Amino acid sequence: MSNNTDTSKLWGGRFSEPTDQFVQRFTASVEFDQRMAREDILGSLAHAEMLCTVGVLSASELTQIHDGMAQISQEITDGSFQWSVELEDVHMNIEARLTQLIGITGKKLHTGRSRNDQVATDIRLHLRSAIDLIGAELTRLQQGTITLAAANCNTIMPGFTHLQTAQPVVFGHHLLAWNEMLERDYGRLMDCRERLNQCPLGAAALAGTTYPIERAQTAATLGFDRPTENSLDSVSDRDFAIEFCAFAALLMTHMSRISEELVLWASAQFNFIELPDRFCTGSSIMPQKKNPDVPELVRGKVGRVNGNLIALLTLMKSQPLAYNKDNQEDKEPLFDTIDTVLGSLRAFADMIPAMRPKTEQMREAARRGFSTATDLADYLVGKGLPFRDAHEVVGKAVGHGVATGTDLADMPLATLQGFSSDITADVFEVLTLEGSVAARNHLGGTAPQQVAAAAERAMALVEARSVSGE
Repeated sequence: MSNNTDTSKLWGGRFSEPTDQFVQRFTASVEFDQRMAREDILGSLAHAEMLCTVGVLSASELTQIHDGMAQISQEITDGSFQWSVELEDVHMNIEARLTQLIGITGKKLHTGRSRNDQVATDIRLHLRSAIDLIGAELTRLQQGTITLAAANCNTIMPGFTHLQTAQPVVFGHHLLAWNEMLERDYGRLMDCRERLNQCPLGAAALAGTTYPIERAQTAATLGFDRPTENSLDSVSDRDFAIEFCAFAALLMTHMSRISEELVLWASAQFNFIELPDRFCTGSSIMPQKKNPDVPELVRGKVGRVNGNLIALLTLMKSQPLAYNKDNQEDKEPLFDTIDTVLGSLRAFADMIPAMRPKTEQMREAARRGFSTATDLADYLVGKGLPFRDAHEVVGKAVGHGVATGTDLADMPLATLQGFSSDITADVFEVLTLEGSVAARNHLGGTAPQQVAAAAERAMALVEARSVSGE
């Protein structure tokens, strides 16, 4: 053990020898939980105001605490605050500094609370603020995506299944498919926020406190909807962190799918889009290269976010009630997930609206691969042919097209009639790309007028958030 004989920690009365210096560093969390300093101060002030209301603190003592916390907040802001590993975490660092500044009154602040309910409250406050920032960036990404979609209701591109040309769609329709994913993500984020917005303060270590506290007051002061119901669960619950990380894993999965398409589309082989130079880098050896680094990096970051979710699930899987030191391990994966998601969203929200679709290249790609084959089959069904028979006729026509290098729309009428006598001159109305997309004129279809209406609905839904206060 260490020769250090200092046992003056805020909890040191029980101990007859000091903590080993390595163990002290090993168990400390202040290097990463100091980012919750703002929330810790807010929680402490709300707790102090409640203690004054119930008569545990006097009005003058409350003023001292307010003044001391104001100075600590300024020291943290200007970088002069001295963080100490010996004091373990953000909570004890701030409390110790408060006691230095205002004396014995600083020691009264911890009356009726524990670090267990304190940290549970701080994490909820910190995550709630992060959710609000993430929600704003997600909304900004959606607005940019929808705006680009509305401007490309008539931009024809190939739709794919199995990464093979399937049917023509419009670019705006594809972008709105992205938005549908993001809209579901936003809903999950708001669900998470609603469930976490309960205040654990007052649960104390695990059983509550003997002091006449007013938990509803501290909850209201901190902007929570209500206090938590059960003191044991209050200090040990980390469902809200897991739920947030699950939201984040699914959001990042969606962004990874989008990234994959952006990488493909920006390649010379597809050449569908132009990404702004400011979101790309070059090669140290190949001067022609323009690498889509932002979408590639976002695609890669989903791995760490998925890992953080698994870390938190594993952390909680066998913990008995109530609080355990294991839960110190909740913060780093949670904080990393917050930072990764927020950074990824900011990059995408800037990049997506600025990308330029190459309309001619998209259209030319849609002409390849017999993308209107299904339209020909539907045309024959309209003439009275059973679908399976129509499918066989079109398959033979496509086989001929592959052999001769001729698209269906470019085949002479006589050639097409050789496959079915039901084909007449009006067939070319459905074999054009414009005819194909226009024919999907129903809710959820790729017809330009449907896409324009869908973009309008999507934007109205997103913009309603500011009105409703989300």
